[in-house]
Amino acid sequence: MVRVDMEPAYVLHARAYRETSQIIEVFTPTHGRAGLVARGARRPKSVFRGLLDPFQALRVSWSGRGELSTLRDAELAGQASPINAERIISAFYVNELLLKLLQRNDPHPDLFALYTQTITALADVDALEPLLRAFELGLLHEIGYAPNLVTDAVMHEALLPEQMYEFHVEQGALPVADRSEYPYCFTGELLLAIGRRDFSAPEKLLGARRLLRFVINHYVGEPGLRTRKVAAAMKR
Repeated sequence: MVRVDMEPAYVLHARAYRETSQIIEVFTPTHGRAGLVARGARRPKSVFRGLLDPFQALRVSWSGRGELSTLRDAELAGQASPINAERIISAFYVNELLLKLLQRNDPHPDLFALYTQTITALADVDALEPLLRAFELGLLHEIGYAPNLVTDAVMHEALLPEQMYEFHVEQGALPVADRSEYPYCFTGELLLAIGRRDFSAPEKLLGARRLLRFVINHYVGEPGLRTRKVAAAMKR
């Protein structure tokens, strides 16, 4: 039997369960992602009514065995920063990444801190793209999937700024001639900049987006990320 009391948490996703309940996926610092049954949460007078929304800092208590435990209590842990309509799809994208790439009951306290910072910054940061790229890199590092953006995959020597490289997810950066037909080719200078989280120029930001999308798609697999499809449909 697991019993957890007043653990900091964010709701990543919620879905209806039976007639009046919900199953929620929460992200916590010391228990990672957890699946909880919020019994009666959809009743008009439920104590959970209005609490179990995404992007709201909470403290939650639960107990149980197996994959799903029972939510016993929840309370607000601060004022939520309002995320406007233009940014909300990015916030759901961050949540979907955690749902797709984190296993349940696998704690990542540093990633929880990064998530908190990212969700808070989404409300008012001027430059959205660098924030998302930094989160993607931090997430990949935490779960052991971070791309090697320091050395090549052949001689394991430092990347050369002027050299062209093919980037393969499972192998890393392979030095090639300038005219490689492989679609994911980058200069060593660009790969090094991404590794330093240097998104100061538009070409660096665009390169980071291409590279990280390639890596994330590899690990997410099919059918891919729903939030990306929604964002593409909104642009159309």
